[in-house]
Amino acid sequence: MPDTPTNPPTPVASHATQQPSALTLGFLTLLTDNSGVLGGYLLTNSWGRPLEFRLSTAVQPNRVQQILYGPTLTEYLHAELIGKTLIEKTSAPPALIVTDSVAALALRNKLNVPTVAVRPEGLELSAADVLPLPHPRCSTLLLYAARDAADRTLLEGLLDRVDPAVDLAEPFSRIREAVNEARRMGVTNRAA
Repeated sequence: MPDTPTNPPTPVASHATQQPSALTLGFLTLLTDNSGVLGGYLLTNSWGRPLEFRLSTAVQPNRVQQILYGPTLTEYLHAELIGKTLIEKTSAPPALIVTDSVAALALRNKLNVPTVAVRPEGLELSAADVLPLPHPRCSTLLLYAARDAADRTLLEGLLDRVDPAVDLAEPFSRIREAVNEARRMGVTNRAA
């Protein structure tokens, strides 16, 4: 799937300013409109500063795919086709993926990277396939896949390393705005 990288200038850092505990965070959002489903991916440092931005072209599943994939179509589109592709094309791997799509939690098993989702508005927590993970680094409840219940301690450790000033729910508005601006400029029409 073609995508277009947008790399902000990389500041020069001295060894004194680099911290051994620094980690990269990958923020993945998935948007649906008339053209299909598209993804925006922002790789940041633990302070929330952008390192790399990518977006996918829109994917529109045809009727045969909708029938064949059935209830697994959304997970396939969000995690495998769009999310995995965007993340694998970045210059650095994320230590933690944060998404706004519960279906994209399947990235954990596709990329072997711990993954959490910010709780979408209106989502009932009665679903047995997600577990809540409240944390002070996010203004909303975080969720992780019940099949990855053993990740809780790992997730909490990674979240504790994120700068306390960062709200993990905030980058999604920046990503959506950047995606809209890139589409307005016609960036998604150019292959990487």
